[in-house]
Amino acid sequence: MLSLVIFGLFFALALAGVPLMYALLATTVGIITMYGMQHPLETIFLSFIGGVEPFILIAVPLFVFTGELLAKGGVGKRIVEFARVLFGWLPGGLGIVTVVSCLLFGGVSGSAIADTAAIGSLVIPTMIQRGYSRGFAAALLSVAGTLALLMPLSIPFLVYAFVSGVSMRTLSMAGLLPALLSALALIIVCMWHGRSTGCDMGDEPATRAEIWAATKSAGPALLMPILIIGGIWSGYFTPTESAAVAVVYGLMVSMYFYKDLTWGQIPDLLLKAFITSATVMLVIGATGALAWLITVEQVAQQLATWVGSVAHEKWVFLILINIALILLGIFIEPLPALLMAAPLFLPLAIAFKIDLVHLGVLMVANLAIALYTPPVGGTLFVAAKLAKAGIGEITKHLWPLMAATFTVVLIVTYIPSLSLWLPRWIASFN
Repeated sequence: MLSLVIFGLFFALALAGVPLMYALLATTVGIITMYGMQHPLETIFLSFIGGVEPFILIAVPLFVFTGELLAKGGVGKRIVEFARVLFGWLPGGLGIVTVVSCLLFGGVSGSAIADTAAIGSLVIPTMIQRGYSRGFAAALLSVAGTLALLMPLSIPFLVYAFVSGVSMRTLSMAGLLPALLSALALIIVCMWHGRSTGCDMGDEPATRAEIWAATKSAGPALLMPILIIGGIWSGYFTPTESAAVAVVYGLMVSMYFYKDLTWGQIPDLLLKAFITSATVMLVIGATGALAWLITVEQVAQQLATWVGSVAHEKWVFLILINIALILLGIFIEPLPALLMAAPLFLPLAIAFKIDLVHLGVLMVANLAIALYTPPVGGTLFVAAKLAKAGIGEITKHLWPLMAATFTVVLIVTYIPSLSLWLPRWIASFN
C-alpha cells in the first residue's frame, strides 16, 4: 500500500536525524521518483507556497510572540502566586499549584513549550526544596505543560481549524472541559503523591487579604483569555484578529501594568518569535507538499478502505485514532503531526459520522500526550533541563500521570458531549 511506503520512508528519514522539513520534501520527491509518477516537480514548489498562504496562519507568529511576551513579562509568577494562595493548603499543594498554574498560563499562551518553561522556572526550585524528587517535579511539569494545547488560545487548534475548515470560534471552547478534567486527574495524582511520600502535606490556608491581593495582581493576566474569547464569540473580531489583540494586550500588561518588560527587550523577543514562527511555517509548507501528493494519489481513500476492513464499528476506529496519533506524536512535533494526520483522518471521521470538532479535540489531546512521551518529547526535554533530572528518573514518575491523562482522553473519546456541550451551549445564546 502506498500509504505504508510514504510513512515508512518519512519515518526512516526522520529517525535518521534528517530535519523535519527536508524529510517531508525528500519523501515527496522520493515517492514521485520511485513510482515513476508523472507529476512535475514544480507542483511541489507551488504546493509548498500554497500551504503557507492562507490568511488564518498570520495568527501563528502573533500568538507565538504573545507567548514570548507573557513568559518574560511577569505574568507567570503572578499566576503561580494566585494558584498558591488558592490551593497551596491541600496535600501535594505545590504539585497542585504547578498544575493550576500551567492550566491558567496555558489559557493565555496557547503553547505547551512556553507554558512548561515559564511555570517550570518558577515552581521547580521550590518543589525540590520542599522535598519533591527531581524526577517527579520534572514529570509533573512536562505533563501539566501540555494542558495549554487544550485551552482556548491553543495554537494547534488554530492549525486544525485551518486544515479542517472547522470554526476556530467553536474549537476555542471545545477543549476547555477536557483540559479541566485532565487538570483534575493530575491534581488527584499530586494529592496521592504528597500524602504517600509525606513530602508535601500542605501549607496553612491563605487569609482573605492574601487571596484578594493575589487575585488583584493576577487579574489583568487572567482577564486576557476572557477578553479574547469574548471578542471572538461576540463577533467583535475574528480568530485571526484576536491574535493581534492578544499581542497588544500582552504588551500593555507586561510593560505598563506589571512593568517587568522594557522596550529594549522587545527586539530579542521578536527575534525568538520570528525564528519559531519561521520554523513552523517551513514545516507547514513542506507538509502541504506531501499532503498534495497524498491527495492526488488517493492515499486517503486507500487508507479508508483498509480502516473499513479493520474497524467495522465507530468505537474501534476511535481507539485506532488514539493509538496512531500517540505513535505519530512520539516522532513528530504536534503541529506537523496534525498537518500530516488531519487530511487522512477527516474523510474517515466523516464516514463514521464523527463530529469534526470532537475529532479536533481528540487529535490535539493525543498529540499532547506524545509531547511528554520518552525519549524525545518537547515538554519532557524542557522539564528535564529545568529540573536537572535524567530521562530514566523522570520516566519512573511519569506512569501514574500518563495513566491519569490517557484515562481522561479515553473518556472524552467516547463521550463526545464533553467537548461539544460547552460551545453548543454558548452558541445557543447567539
